Amino acid sequence: MSVIWNDLFSERALRMKSSAIRELLKLTEHPDFISFAGGLPAPEVFPVEAIERATVTIMREHGAQALQYGLTEGYTPLRELIAARLNHEGMKVSTENIMITTGSQQALDLLGKIFINHDDYILTESPTYLGALQAWNSYQAAYLTVSTDDDGMITDELEQLLQKHPKFIYALPNYQNPGGFTMSGERRLELARLSAKYNLPIVEDDPYGELRYEGEPLPTLLSLSAAYYPPSDSYTGNVIRLCTFSKILAPGLRLGWVVAAPEVIFKLAQAKQGADLHTSSLNQFLAYELLQSGFLDEHIHLIRQTYTERRNVMLQSLQEFFPLEVRWTKPKGGMFLWVTLPNGMDSSELLKTAIERKVAFVPGRSFFPNGGGENTMRLNFSNSTPQKIREGIRLLGELLKEHISQPTPAVVS
Repeated sequence: MSVIWNDLFSERALRMKSSAIRELLKLTEHPDFISFAGGLPAPEVFPVEAIERATVTIMREHGAQALQYGLTEGYTPLRELIAARLNHEGMKVSTENIMITTGSQQALDLLGKIFINHDDYILTESPTYLGALQAWNSYQAAYLTVSTDDDGMITDELEQLLQKHPKFIYALPNYQNPGGFTMSGERRLELARLSAKYNLPIVEDDPYGELRYEGEPLPTLLSLSAAYYPPSDSYTGNVIRLCTFSKILAPGLRLGWVVAAPEVIFKLAQAKQGADLHTSSLNQFLAYELLQSGFLDEHIHLIRQTYTERRNVMLQSLQEFFPLEVRWTKPKGGMFLWVTLPNGMDSSELLKTAIERKVAFVPGRSFFPNGGGENTMRLNFSNSTPQKIREGIRLLGELLKEHISQPTPAVVS
């Protein structure tokens, strides 16, 4: 007689749901499929030769150490280098403030592990990053949501929601996933002020900050929050900042880092010890080698050029092929833009027909913690070539025009 596994799984496991995006990727892996679904970097810009050279150097000079167990907090020279770069930007950060993680997705899960109790409120933008929701749903979080517009989180809505005492605020200020919008400087200042006033942490998720295609960089929430705390050799403020090498080096290395007050880093390290002991030593050596040599800074210019072209092609194609009733964001960076369909349309139903025509996107409802967003969709522009982007948007435009032109069924009373 077989074991009935569902009777044995924990309540937490039974609450877990598959990512809509990961499931879509299974359908769209065929080469003749045009997929705007995944948040995938362009494989054409992966620094394969540079990583090959760096690996040879590491094996020759540090082979035994790179293949050995390491510190849970991460390879010390890499943490020192990250701290030095932040200090060059005007911060006061030490290695005590930094932990290397197995991708920033692990950092989200570890934050859930150390902060979230059953039914704790987390305050998020709406829409927000699906991966964060997936990480925190298993810890049985509840959500308070703040509306967004082209300037990001609408901070005027915050003060009333803060009366419900959320555990922390989760924000993606730069080229938000899924919306593509950027939080304005004024709203960043207000968010930092409210965080200090209510002594409330902010989780600043910044995977796309280096992917800027126009405009000037805006100050991070981490740097703005420092003004509210006494000067120190280490950062002691309320912001927990998450960053990643996935978008500027290669996602397969699974390398990210957290910047936070030492007490938070200590507790995260304890949680990480139970998860994977430490992030891959070899991959950390690779990141250090490519960062300290100056290669990565040069490589980011190539990524920006590639993605700027693809973003522009998508925006031009949307203007040419999409119906007038449809609206979309115009991101200044990142990898996504956000499409809003006429009220009453359901992008999940649209996707079924789109897949038949071998083009895919992510329906928007998955990004709304408390429901809604049926008439929205996310499009990724980083992974497809300009030619495929134009053809895929043309196909979606035809499909949208067909759906919009269909008469609404009469209501029979």
